[in-house]
Amino acid sequence: MRPLDGARRCCHSSTMETIQSKAAQGRVADAPSGHWVYKILPRWLWPYAQLARWDRPIGWQLLLWPCWWSAALAASAYPRASDPLLTLLPSPWFLFLFFVGAVAMRGAGCTYNDIVDQDIDNKVERTRSRPLPAGKVTRRQAWIFLVIQALLGLVVLLQFNDFAIPLGIVSLVIVAVYPFMKRFTNWPQLVLGLAFSWGALMGWAVEFGDLDGPGIMLYIGSILWVIGYDTIYAHQDKEDDAIVGVRSTARLFGDNTKTWLVGLYGGTLVCFAIAFASAQVPVVALAGLIAAGAHMARQIAVLDIDDPDQCLRLFKSNNQVGWLIFIGLIGGALWVALKPLV
Repeated sequence: MRPLDGARRCCHSSTMETIQSKAAQGRVADAPSGHWVYKILPRWLWPYAQLARWDRPIGWQLLLWPCWWSAALAASAYPRASDPLLTLLPSPWFLFLFFVGAVAMRGAGCTYNDIVDQDIDNKVERTRSRPLPAGKVTRRQAWIFLVIQALLGLVVLLQFNDFAIPLGIVSLVIVAVYPFMKRFTNWPQLVLGLAFSWGALMGWAVEFGDLDGPGIMLYIGSILWVIGYDTIYAHQDKEDDAIVGVRSTARLFGDNTKTWLVGLYGGTLVCFAIAFASAQVPVVALAGLIAAGAHMARQIAVLDIDDPDQCLRLFKSNNQVGWLIFIGLIGGALWVALKPLV
């Protein structure tokens, strides 16, 4: 037996012990330790928090960023030196609505995904301790919880203009078909990108009441970004996925994953740069984009597709990419407003 094989077996044994320990505590296998969900919520609510992934905020954070980017891009688009600062910054009310909507709809989407994937989750080590396959909630209870979250998302959507409301509703078609894609195509991450990037259209639509080139280019770039980071995420389960017949770009790209990521992340940056240029945002905003590009390059450089723990860490690190791009856009708006005073 090679030393590496022994190390992997030892790691697998340790992972199994962790999974069993967490299951005994009422938590799913990959739940984070010390989260507020398990400190504050009563135990009977834990399964619902797990369905909505409240204990793993990275999902709603990644869903939120295209919304906030688009809102910031639209607010600072086509600036004039005489524009007051507040008109160049995204509305705090809209940012709050996007936050609530992202949490609600990410939770609804995860609940729906768990309902559809109950049979698959029961066959994958990391997911078989989730509430439905573990029998902690019934399918009827999961559906009721899904409806409650969707209604909250609808309340948020109804605060927007008459163009943005139907645009938001259209996204539900993509959300509805996504859980089935892993059964039929090697590109479920593309469909996830179409859904998770919808906020790039929404932010622009909420500001202008229509769609234009910058918002569309931001959407395309965000799709490529989602495919990239979710490919990294999918490498965690590729062995179990192969056994149960689940398809993914992680399995499709295999050892060529880094090459694909160069193209995906590179395409993301190009699309975002075009969006920024066509919206005529200040060149200062590119600083955030350059920093985000450096972060993406580091992800690719250090990635070990056979290290599930590292794949999860790199996946989560994309929240930093979101912050860098958003701060760059805000910095550009501040530059326009403050430059005449310098």
